Amino acid sequence: MIPVLLGLGANLGDRAANLDAAVAGLSRFLNVTACSPVYETAPMYVEDQAPFLNMALTAETRLTPEALLGAVKQLERRLGRMPGPRFGPRCIDIDILFHGDSVVADRQLEIPHPRMAERAFVLVPACDIAGDWRNPVSGCTVAQMLDALGPTDTGLVPWTETDAPQAAYG
Repeated sequence: MIPVLLGLGANLGDRAANLDAAVAGLSRFLNVTACSPVYETAPMYVEDQAPFLNMALTAETRLTPEALLGAVKQLERRLGRMPGPRFGPRCIDIDILFHGDSVVADRQLEIPHPRMAERAFVLVPACDIAGDWRNPVSGCTVAQMLDALGPTDTGLVPWTETDAPQAAYG
């Protein structure tokens, strides 16, 4: 089994229910091993939109990076994700951050995720459950990438209305 780290976010509809549904859906084709706490985060890049709920999860899979991407995109569509502007609002977004030690760079997929090191909304929840995971390209751990960002208290707060999504995992 190959360890994977995924980042999840939602800012449309019932954001918490969307994250719950995503974790439940992912559990159908991944062995989910840990879910981070949920954080409410300010939007990045396109700031004129509702705040996001973000979280991370670790899992194990036998799927190749490309097959995992296909399964994730199919799940996003099933949960109601519609095409829209890049970095715009969405009911669910699932990013593959790490897929074992895989390094993939093509038009459809980049692993490790190329912008994770600049995103507190990715690194804070990822650090909660996978702080010692190492980027196979940079050699930095998730915790080191988070430290390199500096203070992350602006626009990112623990979401107190719920704990981690309620889907059962391993």
